[in-house]
Amino acid sequence: MSGRLIVCPTPIGNLEDITLRVLGALREADVIACEDTRRTGGLLERYGVEGQLLSYHEHNERARTEQLVARMQAGSTVALVSDAGMPLVSDPGLVLVRACVAAGLAVEVLPGPSAVLSALVASGLGDDQWRFVGFLPRKRGELAEVLGLPETLVCFESPRRLAATLRVLAERDPEREVAVCRELTKLHEEVVRGSAAELAERYAAEEPRGEIVLVLGPATVGPVDLEGPLGAVERLIGAGAKPRVAAGVIAELTGTSANALYRAHTARRD
Repeated sequence: MSGRLIVCPTPIGNLEDITLRVLGALREADVIACEDTRRTGGLLERYGVEGQLLSYHEHNERARTEQLVARMQAGSTVALVSDAGMPLVSDPGLVLVRACVAAGLAVEVLPGPSAVLSALVASGLGDDQWRFVGFLPRKRGELAEVLGLPETLVCFESPRRLAATLRVLAERDPEREVAVCRELTKLHEEVVRGSAAELAERYAAEEPRGEIVLVLGPATVGPVDLEGPLGAVERLIGAGAKPRVAAGVIAELTGTSANALYRAHTARRD
């Protein structure tokens, strides 16, 4: 008889946020696949749960997936957890879920804590249409492309890069509403709201600590005019540069998206 996979969200900070259903699933599971056995072990110890822990993270998920699917096909119940929040949401687990679906194994997803939804609600910027974009890209051009999306955005950002990200946003859309949600559900939880320009100035002088979820309200400016940067791309290509190289160079100089410039060049050529 085939077993099944139970996807279990865990607290994003406050350990009291775990649900009774998740605790029940962890007790029932034959094996608990987790990112960090020490961190999950601490959670289990807090609630007196005994279970077999197996490391499952981005560096071993493909090999571990084969093992776990084989165990489920033999009848085992596997619980999947990440270090915090819902597995698969900017955390490992997608490979395992897809493998279970392909093998015809049951996948049960339990509700629970989510930094994404907590930040969206706390920000006061939620709307009918919003987009979660995960961790923000580091390259300036790619970052500018994401920040240029018009709808409400929820994203993860490093405290060390927050000031630079807000500076790029303020250059493009200084009046855009922003909320910096820090250490959600923890002792020092903080939600700072303001315009992109205001928060760029604040965090330029004060690097925050802890885990951050950034929420951006709907854009207040229109799409970026590509004509100037695209003209520079065309001139570089005319001088012998390859299109992607030319797009990358101009993107770094102007803060425009390299992908957008390359697509615009391709469309113009066609």
